[in-house]
Amino acid sequence: MRRLSAALLAVALILLMVWTITAVAFQIDRPLWPIVGAVLGVAVAAVSAVARCDLRLGWLALIVCLAAIVLWWSAIVPRQDRVWAPDVAYNVTAEIGSDVATVHNIRDFDWHSEDSATVRWTSGVYPLDAITSVDLVTSVWDSPAIAHVLVSFGFADGRHLAFSAEIRREADETFSSIGGFFKEFELALVAAKESDILKLRTNIRREDVSLFPLRLAPPQARRLFVSYLERGNELAKAPEFYNTITANCTTIAFRLARLVEGGLPLDWRILLSGYLPSYLYDLGILKTDLPLEETLRRARITERAQMLSESADYSLGIRRDRF
Repeated sequence: MRRLSAALLAVALILLMVWTITAVAFQIDRPLWPIVGAVLGVAVAAVSAVARCDLRLGWLALIVCLAAIVLWWSAIVPRQDRVWAPDVAYNVTAEIGSDVATVHNIRDFDWHSEDSATVRWTSGVYPLDAITSVDLVTSVWDSPAIAHVLVSFGFADGRHLAFSAEIRREADETFSSIGGFFKEFELALVAAKESDILKLRTNIRREDVSLFPLRLAPPQARRLFVSYLERGNELAKAPEFYNTITANCTTIAFRLARLVEGGLPLDWRILLSGYLPSYLYDLGILKTDLPLEETLRRARITERAQMLSESADYSLGIRRDRF
């Protein structure tokens, strides 16, 4: 039993130090790494020395170290006052009335390259009873199992407004999926015109983008639209951290969808977001009577978008003659 306890203590200490070193790498400035490393080295040596004398005291010392790390970690809170990258400079906000919503911070960039755009942020008034369509959009850039997920709402006057939960990078930051586990990024909810946020993916990044009409009744579409606006208002008041697993584009969309339809079951395809359309197909939420494979084929819009002229209506063009 003593040997087993000692082995478990060693494993626990190693795991704690690996996690702490990784967290420090994302949270502490590089010039301070040697100092932090020395402190961690002393802590490991102290726990090891105490454990040789008395295993119970060794476990107590480990718990003290864990408590100190938890206190440090809980003191790291999300902020609003950083120098943000231009494309996530603002969260969407809205004034929501009984019949209309006045939406602020709508992104309407004209992208010239992945890193260069003409910056425009606008506002708009959207009648809540004029929503004519809701589309799920997936964008795959590497593994087909992982996709960025957006939801776009169409209105009777031809406008479309797309919502995307994204990492809120600082101006000098780049995305890191590992950093997404360690409070590296805040969470942004972006509302944008499709000629910005979808065209960036189809024409500039040349990702494999698919658009799936959803089968939602008008009251459901309205509730889902309002839930996105309310979520944006929440983030504008109280920032939150992005998390690669628990607070990303897919999980945010799923949680908001559950506000509309509370019985949606959990499924592995929510995490492996590239397969999310097949999950919605099985639930009968995709607006199609075609087999799944044909639905997936017809949903792809990247090639269609790239064939549009600069003067064409982007939202109309990517939807023409698909289903």
